[in-house]
Amino acid sequence: MKKIFLIVALLICTHCLAQQQLAFPFQGGKTAMTQFFRDSLKVSQSIRMSKASGLVVFKFSADDQGNLKNLVIYYADDAILVPAVIDAMKKSNHKWIIPDKEKLHDFVIPFQFRFHTSNKDSKDDEAAVYNFYAKHKPILSNDQIPLNLATLLPAITVLYDNEP
Repeated sequence: MKKIFLIVALLICTHCLAQQQLAFPFQGGKTAMTQFFRDSLKVSQSIRMSKASGLVVFKFSADDQGNLKNLVIYYADDAILVPAVIDAMKKSNHKWIIPDKEKLHDFVIPFQFRFHTSNKDSKDDEAAVYNFYAKHKPILSNDQIPLNLATLLPAITVLYDNEP
């Protein structure tokens, strides 16, 4: 009976140690990833002019060298938001860490776009948000999307001012 208990305890301990081996998949951790995307993501003038806000969700794969592979748009509230995210994602090459013994790993990362509002022109801001929402053209998937074993990363919030 003691041998069985010892074997079970040993298996549980090794399983717990295996859980600790998975580090955050961006070099430097979550804070470094958030800061990297805040610095790298440049909001275009067309986004500022239309006061665009919304969500963009990407799936990408990273190899064992940290290179980006297979960048796929899962969802975007409007196509105007996508180029800024693609440029920032390309800059993140060689910064991704995948679990040991894998050649390729999938990640899902959401980006939320919002703009600062000021109290003096709140009516203008409300009208701009309504106009953008009424005219936006979302990018949607018309077919199933295999997720396999993807890791959902924390959302990146892009908060920008109306003026450049």
